[in-house]
Amino acid sequence: MPTVSLFYGIKITMNWDDHNSPHFHVEYAEYRAVILILECIIESGFLPGRQLKLVLAWCEIHKDELMQNWELSKAGKPLNAINPLV
Repeated sequence: MPTVSLFYGIKITMNWDDHNSPHFHVEYAEYRAVILILECIIESGFLPGRQLKLVLAWCEIHKDELMQNWELSKAGKPLNAINPLV
């Protein structure tokens, strides 16, 4: 899975052959989660509270870029890096 962003030990990835609804994958330490892009909510998995808040804020800020990457992934094209939270 290509990494699209990395911040505070949080890794954001997207699959090229993933199912709908538009989403991205998050890894933090031993935790894994799937976040729905349009709703900016957790679909499955678990993240500690602080990291979840950071990821959801990042999702809101970068929703348009995430959707653009979703469309690129569906077309099998390279994904764009998205700025991390600073």
